[in-house]
Amino acid sequence: MSSSLLRLVAFFLSIVCWAGAGQAAAIVVVSSESSTSYVATVDALLSELERNGVPRADVVLRNASDLGGADIAEPTPPRLFIALGTEALKQVLGREVRVPVIAALIPRIGFERVTKEFGKKTPTSVTAVYLDQPLGRQLDLLRLAMPDAKRVGVLWGPESASLQPTLTSVLQLRGLQEVGGQVGAGGALFSGLKAALDNADVLLALPDSYVYNSATVANILFATYRARVPVLAFSPSYVKAGALMSLHTTSVQVGVQTAAMVRSWLHSGILPPPLYPIDFSVTVNEHVARSLGLKLDGAALADRLHRLETLP
Repeated sequence: MSSSLLRLVAFFLSIVCWAGAGQAAAIVVVSSESSTSYVATVDALLSELERNGVPRADVVLRNASDLGGADIAEPTPPRLFIALGTEALKQVLGREVRVPVIAALIPRIGFERVTKEFGKKTPTSVTAVYLDQPLGRQLDLLRLAMPDAKRVGVLWGPESASLQPTLTSVLQLRGLQEVGGQVGAGGALFSGLKAALDNADVLLALPDSYVYNSATVANILFATYRARVPVLAFSPSYVKAGALMSLHTTSVQVGVQTAAMVRSWLHSGILPPPLYPIDFSVTVNEHVARSLGLKLDGAALADRLHRLETLP
């Protein structure tokens, strides 16, 4: 049996055992999925918490699909919820919990949409470790990898449109220009993609489910490859599919930062504000890079980007 399969089995068994125990815990971790990436996040989270003095016996694991009202309305309620993914956050907030909530594995747009959806039902102490990267960091990577690129194509959708003023500002600070295209809620892609690629040196992909999803990604990457416009993506899976590179935070990095947020709360009793990832990685598609005449090293780019962010 492979190590990844063993990890998935262990994750399921831990959920089953705790669900039957009926034991209240200091921390309840609710996962939207039981995929490999979620298992890796939970493993890193638990290991880091244990390293900082939180025993695993004080942590209960739940699946969002199995979360019932009785799980939260125990005689001794949990002190903290950690919601991994959008569905987990919806399940937790939907039960009007009155204890702090930390969300992770969720992009900023998704976090803000869910908390707005629940409005007054949202506890005052809810925060997040965003999954996506700050726009300035993405553009700094672009300048390190492609210093001659000046025109940045962006395909805007209903979810990402709110980021446009911020992107305009960070582009101007770096002497870059936006080439924008629009995708409406109906999902018509071709005209917006054409506008975003016209005269663009690179396409910056932003997490927006109306734009980038399983039905559209292949067509977008095929069109950019034909137009010889490289894609800076937000997921390494897109790099495998044909994007030039991605700037992303790994599951382990998410778990470690979430544990640090828990540690801060345990020491102060106050949750920090929502934060972008502190740590990150860069993945490069070497075949695409060679076809564009570029020689890029993902690890070296990530190191240079880390050092750039530590400059005074």
